[in-house]
Amino acid sequence: MVEPDLLVVGGGPAGISAALAATTAGLSVLLCEQRSALGGAIHRQPAEGVPPVPAVPSLAGRWADLSARLAAAPVRVLTRHAFLGIDSTDAVLVDDRAAGKVRVFRPRAVVLAGGAVERVRPRPGWHLPGVATAGGLQVMLKEGRAPKGRVLLAGSGPLLLALAAQMTAAGCPPVAVVEAGNTLAHPAAALGLLAQPRLVADTASMMMPVLRRRFAWWRGTELTAISASGERLVACLRRNDGHEERLEVDRIALHDGLRPNDFALPAMRRAGGILIERAGDVREVLGAHAAEADGTRAGHTIAARLTGRPVQGEPSAIARARTFQAALAGLFSPATGSANLADLPAETVLCRCENRTVGELKGLLSGPDALSPRELRLNGRFGMGACQGRFCMDHTLAVVEALRPAAHSLDAAAVGGHRWPLRPVCLSALADAIPGSAQAPPS
Repeated sequence: MVEPDLLVVGGGPAGISAALAATTAGLSVLLCEQRSALGGAIHRQPAEGVPPVPAVPSLAGRWADLSARLAAAPVRVLTRHAFLGIDSTDAVLVDDRAAGKVRVFRPRAVVLAGGAVERVRPRPGWHLPGVATAGGLQVMLKEGRAPKGRVLLAGSGPLLLALAAQMTAAGCPPVAVVEAGNTLAHPAAALGLLAQPRLVADTASMMMPVLRRRFAWWRGTELTAISASGERLVACLRRNDGHEERLEVDRIALHDGLRPNDFALPAMRRAGGILIERAGDVREVLGAHAAEADGTRAGHTIAARLTGRPVQGEPSAIARARTFQAALAGLFSPATGSANLADLPAETVLCRCENRTVGELKGLLSGPDALSPRELRLNGRFGMGACQGRFCMDHTLAVVEALRPAAHSLDAAAVGGHRWPLRPVCLSALADAIPGSAQAPPS
């Protein structure tokens, strides 16, 4: 059985770039993607017969170039194969979703390029049917399932405007974009956008529907709560001047930024064992262009370490992307600051998997004894659901810190640990794990 030199996790721009860079250095590469097609979130391909969602100007043609280069390279690609983890023997476990089996690979190195995860701050009613993330709504749009009825986009960040522009192009503009920040109040921060001049056209394309009044853009406005009214949703909005109003809609998409999808991932390198490198948004959320550059860096870094050559420095494109992202963060910073999650109503859900609330967490913290990480999980069930704390643990710990600032420090790793598998998998599939390289089918 011939094992690959490098196994790349993730078929987005970072993963593909890492695979291409490694093959040019002479390494054998296996690329695993959990979905049925490559592209990642930014280059997600539409379903058959569905017209593609227009890309922003700076990304036009990027997917065609990446996919053409990949097709010409000696990279083995496995789709519908989800990364589960790396065990104590350095075996890489991959869930073959088509076959319902776990395949075991033993590469010399792994590049983790699993992208980013959306941040969504808890609000009363955010768990109701009809409430999704902006990224989830964008996936629906790209797969040809355009949202029906009155749709509200709320939270903070440029993804809201990008999604609104895409919905408008698809003939289903949102009712409004509710932005917690007031971007027009920070003109100096906009100068930082010049670090990436080619992305200025992207900004113009996102703003065009606003200028044409295809949808409302309410800045300095926070969505404070959501309630159900028959088959519709009622969004409670509060402007930074204190004015409040209610808006009835059919669907709400929430978005409060992005973070690296690195929950429970292993260290960059295990001493004496498999080499592990992170690439793209799983290392640092800097956008699609930086993800390509960072993927190339990761591929070259792995090749250098495996062959004993000097490791090159970070590409200048990464530094420019950091400057650009810092400027964006300044532009979209919430006008009233971040709310204290401990002040949310008791019935507000924190852990959506287990339906655990702020009030239930406060009850656990009401006793005289400090809460240990294990008690937080086992007694409170916070982080015990399907996501294993990937989406709720940061919020849970923020409440703990606010209520018990003098308590011993807790972090997500201390509560959830570095546990494999990385995602839920059928026990029978683990029991029937088979060697991967010899028997894995071609994509």
